[in-house]
Amino acid sequence: MLMYALAITASFALVEVVGGILSGSLALLSDAGHMFTDVLALGLSLGAALIANRAATERHTFGLLRVEILVAFINGIALVGISLLVVYEAIMRFYDPVEIDTGVMLLVALIGLGANLIGMVLLEPGSKDNLNVRGAFLHMMGDLLSSIGVIVAALIIHFFSWYAADPVISIGIAMVIMLGAYRLISQSVSIMMEAVPSHIDVKEVEETIKAVDGVVGVHDLHVWTLTSGIYSLSGHVVVQDQQVSSCSRVLREIEEVLDRRFSIVHTTIQVETDICPLDKYDVHRGAQ
Repeated sequence: MLMYALAITASFALVEVVGGILSGSLALLSDAGHMFTDVLALGLSLGAALIANRAATERHTFGLLRVEILVAFINGIALVGISLLVVYEAIMRFYDPVEIDTGVMLLVALIGLGANLIGMVLLEPGSKDNLNVRGAFLHMMGDLLSSIGVIVAALIIHFFSWYAADPVISIGIAMVIMLGAYRLISQSVSIMMEAVPSHIDVKEVEETIKAVDGVVGVHDLHVWTLTSGIYSLSGHVVVQDQQVSSCSRVLREIEEVLDRRFSIVHTTIQVETDICPLDKYDVHRGAQ
């Protein structure tokens, strides 16, 4: 599914590049750039699925899950640069308009629109259950709107000879790309800085763990993202004084509730009894 959508989108992005050069339309070239963001989103989703299956090594104990985040950050920076170049070229065209072959521009934009529709049809079933596919689906929906913008620009130029429509639409598409790039960079940096995932409230996680029968307290709780859709947690859980073998039930219930409520599947929990002094942890945190 992802592979087919990726192949279709990449092919038609190249068609738009050629069409933009032949027609002289900057809006068409901008839309091609936007389609390449779809290629990026689909590629990351596909790459994440492949890399996630690789076994961990002694050096990379979590595997290579963060490769997706690193690539996303680099591509986000590149997309900002491309957007700025498009805006600069659009401003120059206000002062020096370029004659545009609206026939080629309209034909290629319609083909691009069709490619986006096909991609959305392919991704729609999987977008309901998979966050990565959902992100790619939304990217293609945004590109669908960009293609419609290029079609509108081609019609305006053809019927009213208002060539400024081309750079105006180009700037609009560049802003859409830049917004997507900002989100990509922001999310990548947040994950690399091991921030708490945006959909998780640490206090709520703490209260959920405390609600498990046998848990007395929770401290030194940390939650972070390994890669898109894969979340990890570590912490200390205080239980009533009991044999260590009896703690397995508590740990199992904690893991189940964390997975069910927060999609946290990788947990590292240290169990302590309620007779252990906790002051040392307060001192430790104060020293930090």
